[in-house]
Amino acid sequence: YEAIKQQYRPEVPEYFNFARDVLDRWTGVEKAGKKSKNPALWWVDGAGEEVRWSFEELGVLSRKVANVLSDACSLQQGDRVILILPRIPEWWLVNVACMRTGTVLIPGTQQLTAKDILHRLQKSKAKCIITDDSVAPAVDSIVAECQSLKFKLIVSEGPREGWLNFKDLLKNAPSDHHCVTTKCQDPMAIYFTSGTTGSPKMAEHSHSSYGIGLTVNGRYWLDLTSSDIFWNTSDTGWAKSAWSSVFSPWIQGACVFVHKMPHFDPSIVFESLSRFPITVFCSPPTAYRMFVQHKLSSYTFKSLRHCVSAGEPINPDVMEEWKAQTGLDIHEGYGQTETVLICGNFKGMKIKPGSMGKPSPGYDVKIIDENSNILPPGKEGDIAIRVKPTRSLFLFTCYADDPEKTQATIRGDFYVTGDRGIMDEDGYFWFVGRADDVINSAGYRIGPFEVESALVEHPAVVESAVVSSPDPIRGEVVKAFVVLTSDYASHDLEEMKKELQDHVKKVTAPYKYPRKMEFVQHLPKTISGKIKRNELRQKEWRK
Repeated sequence: YEAIKQQYRPEVPEYFNFARDVLDRWTGVEKAGKKSKNPALWWVDGAGEEVRWSFEELGVLSRKVANVLSDACSLQQGDRVILILPRIPEWWLVNVACMRTGTVLIPGTQQLTAKDILHRLQKSKAKCIITDDSVAPAVDSIVAECQSLKFKLIVSEGPREGWLNFKDLLKNAPSDHHCVTTKCQDPMAIYFTSGTTGSPKMAEHSHSSYGIGLTVNGRYWLDLTSSDIFWNTSDTGWAKSAWSSVFSPWIQGACVFVHKMPHFDPSIVFESLSRFPITVFCSPPTAYRMFVQHKLSSYTFKSLRHCVSAGEPINPDVMEEWKAQTGLDIHEGYGQTETVLICGNFKGMKIKPGSMGKPSPGYDVKIIDENSNILPPGKEGDIAIRVKPTRSLFLFTCYADDPEKTQATIRGDFYVTGDRGIMDEDGYFWFVGRADDVINSAGYRIGPFEVESALVEHPAVVESAVVSSPDPIRGEVVKAFVVLTSDYASHDLEEMKKELQDHVKKVTAPYKYPRKMEFVQHLPKTISGKIKRNELRQKEWRK
């Protein structure tokens, strides 16, 4: 760890573009025969279909997509593009094409509802959306309310009225494209956050924040080299996919392995780790909790050498069970949409089960109090990153179009993560909980405000409070405390619960619905009338 801190001296040039300066450079290394024969992208669908692209092929195809964006869609540098696709090869092509054209990528999960998509289109003023047959109807239902949206591209075998067909355009597009010149601080992508205290915020990242900043993830936490094959199971809608399915592996010249896997299935994971020469694997703690329920001894992961986990704290007993069954440690890491890796259990470091490890060499991480004083070991406080006198270029640039919320993240000389933690005597960080109330269920971060808003739209609901509740598989699930109107108070409560759950699934993304529900006469509140969610949450976790 000390050696890593000494070694880590990243250079940030004035001009930087990941497609030109990293991916095209690997193409040169590949052509010179100085790299292993591994592809850049190896995609399987589980039914016999496979795609293997070298860095050169990725370059050719992404240039064709870049021409689709700049010619067929007339997009200019700085225009915003929303991308909602499952784990299919086209998702990676669009990622790289946006870099080549200087357009700003905004990924979204396929679980977004029409209302979610409308909010993102209106807030981002995106000019283009790229999606598939499953999401296109939702887009069509709200498109009249999106004045900025000029182009709709569908990744489909057949035509759809009002949409340009991505596959047809790709087939006919020229493969020559001159990558635009981008400064390292120019905007590259926007990731919508979970939306804790209101609507999701737009965290903007520059070309260097992820494109150079994620070197620390790829080299030191994931321990990747150009001969590795790396599988990260994240949904394409989250920043974790940018972390571990694009930048971290390709910075190192490693192969990105992808299984289409429409629904998460532990047996597919085990079969793939046995069948394919995957050397490094990343999945959220929820997945590992599912894995250790199975008898892993009937599988042999012959190539697997390094496992990592992120997204929420991982239980020490799960780490022990995984190691007992596979012989491998799980290296936990901690970060946010707004950052690269903040803390991690780096290769060669002693792992303390339950700890997030030590600070990333890219940041000066401290535990601070409400007056931004640095706290001593053993004292709980806010996890923060020093940004004065010099702000790291590997932090998000801002919440796009929202200077007030951007400024609210700064306290004294620090960027405050909104998470609470403790540092021990050895410099290891321990996660205590969120200062806000975000619920982290099965790797999905869910803001209570959105779920509460959905519930209140139902005529039966006066008000509600949504908190996390412990769950043996998902770690935590959404629980709603609901106050019913007098007209509905005498209804069958089991039927009412089911009706409200179905209602939430329709109004917002289905993964956000409350799996648990309790009907109450009133909610605990502060004198000023604010709901005391922390009180309800503590009650849940004390049970």
